[in-house]
Amino acid sequence: MARLSKFVLLLMLAVPVWAQRQMSVAQLEEFVKSSIQLKHKDKDVADIVKTLRLTQKISASTIEDLQGYGAGPRTLEALRALIPITAALPTPPPPAPVAPVFTLPPPTAAEQAAILEEVRRNSLDYTDGLPNFICTQVTRRYIDGSANGFWQLNDTIQEQLSFVDKKEDYKVVLVNNLPVKNVSHNQLGGTTSSGEFGTMLYQIFKPATQAEISWERWATLRGRRTHVFAFRVLQKNSEYLIADQTSGREMIGGYHGLLYADPETKMIMRLVMDVDGLQNFPIQRIHLDLNYDFVEISGRQYVLPLKAELTSGTARYASRNDVEFRRYERFSADAKIIFDVPDEIPADQLQEQPINK
Repeated sequence: MARLSKFVLLLMLAVPVWAQRQMSVAQLEEFVKSSIQLKHKDKDVADIVKTLRLTQKISASTIEDLQGYGAGPRTLEALRALIPITAALPTPPPPAPVAPVFTLPPPTAAEQAAILEEVRRNSLDYTDGLPNFICTQVTRRYIDGSANGFWQLNDTIQEQLSFVDKKEDYKVVLVNNLPVKNVSHNQLGGTTSSGEFGTMLYQIFKPATQAEISWERWATLRGRRTHVFAFRVLQKNSEYLIADQTSGREMIGGYHGLLYADPETKMIMRLVMDVDGLQNFPIQRIHLDLNYDFVEISGRQYVLPLKAELTSGTARYASRNDVEFRRYERFSADAKIIFDVPDEIPADQLQEQPINK
């Protein structure tokens, strides 16, 4: 039976509350530039700018830069109106200095081939090496009603995830910190996904997929030097199923992205990908950033999912699921359910850093 990674999106009718939203000057610049790139109407952008409350002084030079970037006349008028309003506020800090780039030669072609072969074997056999375990899965779902990158938390879901005999089972425990009963993972609505425990890796590396994989660069991830490979899976060879609940349509998407492999264990530690072929589909973009980490269960180290960030949407709407996997332990029938939501994983544990010497 084919293993399918499944992505389901329900476009919820939600609009962010923009009125009196606090924003730094850098965030304002990002908002305006994003609106220009997405070809949002000048009037709509200006109307949002008028509702914003800046936390820093905006300068005429900043507005001139945005004018050069393509901001419309109504947006510029709304921005200029902020100059006297913000005159007494603190000046934005200068940009952080750019760290010097340390370069390292890539492995030879023969070394790259050997690394990829070991990574391939480990990925295809990934679930075979996992124990039966349980963990806490916390999903924070965000929405952005204008697709400008300004997210609002919509809900927080805590589930007890059991992985037994290579199968995942979800039990919803809390929704917005309130206990729930008899609510299944598939009844949550909104954006959901599955396949974090090895399915995506299996699909990329199995021979039938014919993935194109090539050396990209070195990087540092969670303090460890890491191999980075670029990959692409053509739509005709893909099994990545996308279902839009609003229209009832489904499709198989191709995808491309980056694979981060640990040089010592030859295990994938991060998978970043974008879905291809969505031009004529209601969902116009899907981005996945999946991080793995070393986790101890019963005195033994395993590589297990740490966090998955799934972003999707249309030109006018976006949703983002931040899915964290915490409190791993060996499975037992009498495992206790913990009714509290852990703090979010710090961002510096998830972001690529320049290679260190």
